[in-house]
Order: sequence, then structure tokens, then C-alpha cells
Amino acid sequence: MPRGAALCPACDREIERPAAGACCLCQEARAAAPKARCLGCAGAEGPLEACVAAAWFGGAAARWVKRFKYAAPGLAGLDPGAEAVALALVREALARMPEGPPAGLVAVPLHPARVRRRGHAPASVLAAAAGRVLGVPVLRALLRTRDTPSQTGKGRAERRRNVAGCFAAAPLELPESVWLVDDVVTTGATLGEAARALRRAGARRVAAFCLARTPAPPR
Repeated sequence: MPRGAALCPACDREIERPAAGACCLCQEARAAAPKARCLGCAGAEGPLEACVAAAWFGGAAARWVKRFKYAAPGLAGLDPGAEAVALALVREALARMPEGPPAGLVAVPLHPARVRRRGHAPASVLAAAAGRVLGVPVLRALLRTRDTPSQTGKGRAERRRNVAGCFAAAPLELPESVWLVDDVVTTGATLGEAARALRRAGARRVAAFCLARTPAPPR
């Protein structure tokens, strides 16, 4: 195993990554230039300038992310292997970002009631690790205003309705450039809503990264 690696080469190969040169927004199509948008996303308007994941959510990647995300409470939840893999994927995601570093990182917040139920906030752990790598602060810039039902099993339109208006910006002055941090992206509804709240609060450029992303369904 290479020094500092989280997984042996055989286990690492089981994690499927987006292709080199993939679009920095959809990650499905190839971009014309490194860390750029593909032709389909080039003119797309939206709150996020980029949305990058280290891996596709499925197979080995999904198993590792779930181990990290749904750790048991207390000592039973100590899982250094899953955390090591998650932090290695954070570094990979950062390497795919189109520009940087930003002036600050913002973890997509859980509602306090959900943090109490889970015992931890995975996105906050990832943001803290990324902040150490980049040497930038993690900002407590977003508040979750309601405990939304789980997005699991919901379609794209239902996911958007579920999270509509669920974030509010904290009363602090935001820098011009901010990166959002989350664990898994499916349709991007939650990240999009969080990015809109940051933009309304004064952030001019908002991008996002995560551990893993669910591939778009076949057309």
C-alpha cells in the first residue's frame, strides 16, 4: 500500500470515479478544457458554478460513504477506516475543483434535531478537513430552518419542493467566493437551495464539492 493511502490498490480500484476531464458541473460529459464545463452546461444558469464529486455513488464508494455518514452513536461508531477513506476522497474532490482556493468553506447544515439523532454532522467533518488542506476558514454561514424529511426515494421535483426555503444565511458578512461541502449529491436540489441562500446573503461565486454523486439516470 502506498504511504498515506487510505486503501490498498485493489480496493481503491473498486471505487468508480468520474472520468478525467469531466465537466465540472454535471461530471457526465467531457469538457473542452480541464476543469471546465461541457458544451451542454456551458450556458446553464444556476446558483452553482461547479459541483464536483470524487466518486460515483454506488458499489464500493457507496459502502464507504454510508459507513462514514451513518456511524453508530458513541464509541460503537468509531470507524477510522471509513473516516480515512472519506478524507482521502475530500482531497480528490478538491483536486477536481475548477478554481480556488475560496475565501471560505460552508458545510451544508443538518437541522439540530437531526444532528442529535445521528450524533454527528458528516458535512461539517468534511469541511473541517478541507479547511485544513486549503488553509481557509470554515464559516457558519447557513442555518437549517426546518427538519426536512429525508430525500431518499423522492423524485427530482419532489426533492426541490422538500428543501425549498429550508436554509437561511447567518448574520455575518460573506466573502465573495465560497465553496459548499456535502457528503452525497443526488439531484443537487439541496446544494442548489443552499447556494441560493448564500448568494442572497452576498456571496458572488458559489461552487460545491462532495464525496460521491449519484449518476444521472439514462435518458
